[in-house]
Amino acid sequence: MMTPILAASICMAQASASSSSERDTAFALEQQGKFPEAESAWRTVVNSHPADAEGYAHLGLLEARQEHYKEAIPLYRKALSLSPSMPGLRLNFGLALFKGGELRQAIETFTPLLKSEPLSSPDAQRVTALIGIAHYGLGEFSAAVPFLKHATQSDPGNLPFRLLLAQSCLSTQQYQCVLDVYHEILTLNAESAEADMLAGEALDEMRDHDGAIQQFRAAVRADPKVPNVHFGLGYLLWSKGQFEEAAQEFQAELVNVPNHAEALTYLADCDQQMSRPEAALPLLEKAIQINPNLAQAHLDLGIVYADSERRDDALRELKTAVKLSPNDPAIHYRLARLYMAMGKKTEANAEFQTTSNLHKAANDSVFNKLKQAQQKEKPVESPTPPAADN
Repeated sequence: MMTPILAASICMAQASASSSSERDTAFALEQQGKFPEAESAWRTVVNSHPADAEGYAHLGLLEARQEHYKEAIPLYRKALSLSPSMPGLRLNFGLALFKGGELRQAIETFTPLLKSEPLSSPDAQRVTALIGIAHYGLGEFSAAVPFLKHATQSDPGNLPFRLLLAQSCLSTQQYQCVLDVYHEILTLNAESAEADMLAGEALDEMRDHDGAIQQFRAAVRADPKVPNVHFGLGYLLWSKGQFEEAAQEFQAELVNVPNHAEALTYLADCDQQMSRPEAALPLLEKAIQINPNLAQAHLDLGIVYADSERRDDALRELKTAVKLSPNDPAIHYRLARLYMAMGKKTEANAEFQTTSNLHKAANDSVFNKLKQAQQKEKPVESPTPPAADN
């Protein structure tokens, strides 16, 4: 008769052999790319051994390889709770968070990795780039700059990193940084329309409007199909009163992006400036239909209506424009004139007083206008993150 101790030892040995066999089967299926079968096999492992961190890590990896990042996150989190020091696990967890759009958590997950690796190591360089991109994606441009600078130094040939760095510098008013990066980009791609646009935006912010126009012309020559390149040049020309040429650029933008609400609005404004209100009206109505939050479109439509004696319609549009842009003196001035034409002197005087009290420039920079236009578009995809296991 077998003793209890010996029987227990034999059972443990059998369980260990069974566990090893299950693990080998799961790993083999994973290596063969049979993801559903591998997932089922790893599920068997963790069901039998709930504290098996490796099983959860592999389940997370399988989900990530199928781009199921939301599903991978809790599996990696479980594995990390069971084995915090498992090699590569924190990086894969951070990548799943990053690719799943959980950028804040990705930064929090990546940051400890920088403390455990020399800055010159491949893993540290990879994590540094990811943190910079994550900050950029969150709109934290000032925080992104040092990480992206390091990323560009570590990977001198990476053009997308330099574009993100230039955009971050532009957003934080580090204009010399933008121009420095622009010249670096030219060494990688002498015909980069995006770089020319960034340099143009920086020069416009620095009040070098002629230089900005030259850069946007260069961007158009480099790639006339880049979104907003014609709109940016058109806006700069519009702001200098060159309405005929500006209108041509807005029309070119609409060829690239037919529902570009801002291009429709400023093309209509050019038509108004050149005494073509009949051409402006349908453009403004279409722009507002696409994006009802454009103050300039409501302002111009109000002017068209007022000039055609449609005063109630004009009042509605100008009041809407005021709500959307309460600090624009041009809108208050037009509203004051309309009130005077309607015989409402008290309201008119109040609007004239508001106009005189406002000191904000009526026209924004091309940088601000491009940002407004880009908000209506699908966000530009971030550069492909540095490679990792998933």
